Amino acid sequence: MTSIKELQLKRPVSLKVIVTPRWKEEVQQQLQAQLSQLDAEIAQLESQGQRAISEIQKQSLTPIPPQAAAQIENIQQQIYQKKNEFLAQKNQLLQQIQQVQLLEFDQEVIQAQMESYCTVAIGDNLIEKLNIEVVIKDGFVQEIRGTV
Repeated sequence: MTSIKELQLKRPVSLKVIVTPRWKEEVQQQLQAQLSQLDAEIAQLESQGQRAISEIQKQSLTPIPPQAAAQIENIQQQIYQKKNEFLAQKNQLLQQIQQVQLLEFDQEVIQAQMESYCTVAIGDNLIEKLNIEVVIKDGFVQEIRGTV
């Protein structure tokens, strides 16, 4: 059996950003766009639900038979459930906007996790090899921290 001297490993890389006015504005715009998209999806959901309910009511006799009433109830329940999911997402986005507003300029925050590969050899400090960060400011790499 042969002894392996080195090995390629996949490791997580933290992408940190330095908070700047430009970065805050861009992030807030992205979050606002997501909020607008959610509002549009909620409106579309309600509109589609109302159309489906109206269609069932048009096709049904008066008074509405139990089967049609059950269909309407089911549609309303689905709308309520999906709308609650959208509202939870919206609440989360509003919290993120608030958190971004509270960040101080020149503060570093983790924006994403990426992956890279590294070579480890006998005698290397594995903790140092696995602990790596890329720091950016307004899209430009400012620093690479850790053992490449």
